[in-house]
Amino acid sequence: MRPVLEVADIFRRHGVAFRAGQGSRLSSDQRRVMAAIEACRTATLGGHVERCDDCGLVRVTYNSCRDRHCPKCQGLARAQWLADRQADLLPVPYFHVVFTVPASVAAIALQNKAVVYDILLKAAAETIRLISADPKHGCRDWDDRHSHTWGQTLTHHPHAHCVVPGGGIAPDGSWVGCRPGFFLPVRVLSRLYRRLFLERLQAAFDSTKLQFFGHLDHLSEAAAFARHLNALRKVKWVIYAKRPFGGPGQVLAYLGRYTHRVAIANGRLITCEQGHVRFRWKDYRAGNKSKVMTLETDEFIRRFLLHILPKGFRRIRHFGFLANACRVAKLARIRAALKAPQPPPPAEAVDYRERCAILIGHRLDLCPICGGRMVEIGLVPRARTPRRAAPRCDTS
Repeated sequence: MRPVLEVADIFRRHGVAFRAGQGSRLSSDQRRVMAAIEACRTATLGGHVERCDDCGLVRVTYNSCRDRHCPKCQGLARAQWLADRQADLLPVPYFHVVFTVPASVAAIALQNKAVVYDILLKAAAETIRLISADPKHGCRDWDDRHSHTWGQTLTHHPHAHCVVPGGGIAPDGSWVGCRPGFFLPVRVLSRLYRRLFLERLQAAFDSTKLQFFGHLDHLSEAAAFARHLNALRKVKWVIYAKRPFGGPGQVLAYLGRYTHRVAIANGRLITCEQGHVRFRWKDYRAGNKSKVMTLETDEFIRRFLLHILPKGFRRIRHFGFLANACRVAKLARIRAALKAPQPPPPAEAVDYRERCAILIGHRLDLCPICGGRMVEIGLVPRARTPRRAAPRCDTS
């Protein structure tokens, strides 16, 4: 069922005024995402005309924008991704580790998203790799990383979620598991992660990959940036090593909730009235108590757009034995060491309707009136975008 209120509705009602008020402060990526969400499942993107074979009902279904920031376009992508990951799971314990950054680093990240988010994921991966290689802590190979940039109230809070198996392949080809219920020492992880992150951040500054504006403009000077990093070396960097998952099924359930999330789901929205948006949020500091927050419409849109990723940035990444270059060979070695059977091949679908039925269990080709089969009988063309007039050259 369609939610009563969607992010797209808020953008359609208030997006024009918001864009006019922001002027050049909106990036091209933010403008592109706003336009995609506004056009999603409307006549702007075209669609299909379908008719029921039994009762003759005719309906038009409009195309999706398929943007990764759109709350309506992640269901099928999430299901397909999970089906692909099902074949990669092993019958071993899995751990969930979250890497965060201090607020002063988050401020730099907001002005340098592609660079700093990349550093976050790579520093987290290198931290686990280096600590895991120490014989004192056991042998581990490692798994998925995915980054988030938001909290429950849409504030900017960049962090990386890591799903790591509790063990790895030894040089003799055997599987070496970790101690039950224990992953890695968090204090050691935190200090190494802080050092590796700041080293990469300094390297990015030295290669002029960082830009600073507004209240951070003073950091463009080398001396000021060095003082800023020195202060960060004295701050505790928080890493959460959460309880191990109960099994591969629980890993998939977790991945399904978090990997393809957007800043806010449509189901959390309550109202958009009199220039204010009300939405539900979960207060983790109050025992996960559900609360309601009210924001001015412009502030809600501004917070949503804080989390638009740069075009081409890969938010979900695979490391270790799941890296594309060695995935097949390493998974075969690990399964042989664990004496685990090979997973069955995934079911193949001809079109998106069959894919949706296989992955989600929801059939799109059923008539909502009589349950008969809907057959495509025509197409709705995309709306033409008016061309901008070419600027005239005054030769007078």
